[in-house]
Amino acid sequence: MENLNAIPLSALRAIEAIARNGTLGLAADELGVTAGALSQRLAKAEAALGQSLFVRTAAGLKPTPIFADVVPRLTHAISELSSIVADIRLPKENTLTVSVAPIFASRWLIWRINKFNQQNPNLSVRIVPSLEVINLDLSEVDVGIRVSQDAAIGRNAVKLLDQRVFPVCAPDLARTIHTPHDLLKLPVIRENEKLYGWKSWLSDQGIEGYSLPDGPTYADASLCLDAAMTGQGVFMAWETLACDALERGQVSAPFNLRARTGATYWFATSQRSRRKQNVNRFKDWLEAELACSISLWNSTSH
Repeated sequence: MENLNAIPLSALRAIEAIARNGTLGLAADELGVTAGALSQRLAKAEAALGQSLFVRTAAGLKPTPIFADVVPRLTHAISELSSIVADIRLPKENTLTVSVAPIFASRWLIWRINKFNQQNPNLSVRIVPSLEVINLDLSEVDVGIRVSQDAAIGRNAVKLLDQRVFPVCAPDLARTIHTPHDLLKLPVIRENEKLYGWKSWLSDQGIEGYSLPDGPTYADASLCLDAAMTGQGVFMAWETLACDALERGQVSAPFNLRARTGATYWFATSQRSRRKQNVNRFKDWLEAELACSISLWNSTSH
């Protein structure tokens, strides 16, 4: 095993993550370091191994032929090491790490997680907000909750609920809206110029060939909801984002009709999970909370 003395484990993790992700930025996010620091690790790894490992292309960093041949073995080896570390650390820990989209965490999960904590006082839940789909088999994350058109986020993914959208706005503005066509006369709040959900919802109302009015643009759906609260226009929101604000009276829904987007919320776990009991406990609680939410949402829908 003297070959391992020539290169630190951190360098091996770095080149494996770069090869799998294809860019320094994505690999750096996964490892929790800066792209500059990761670039230095790559340089040290190449120096220690005596050869270049990647070729720069328009699509990112591509492993050289000789390195490409061993990447699957390296990925498997690092996964095994991660599993070994988890086996050693597990008896000393009673934690559950959950990766979740920031908006779902801040607008829905954070308002309910205290119930789980009270019901499970000996289990500590660590919420990791992230836009990246983390590879659960190669990280310390136990659970990933994501929205996707399919279950590609994990082979162990279980469907939680369908994503549905509906228009929301400030209560005063809602009182001026009487038909779906009235929405086409009001400012439309956009997320980075995206009009997510509008086509699905309007199509369900039989409205085609429309032109949506201009409106303010924000880089985050949570900010878009805040903009709707302040009367800046109409926003097409999904239920887990807006229904708590709707229940509190911070926004109104001119129409209770909901439209499916084709996307689904998934509960994904690692193939190598060593905390299956805790994972199942959290999954059961999450499904029960979502069932309560869905019942409430359906009670306000036609």
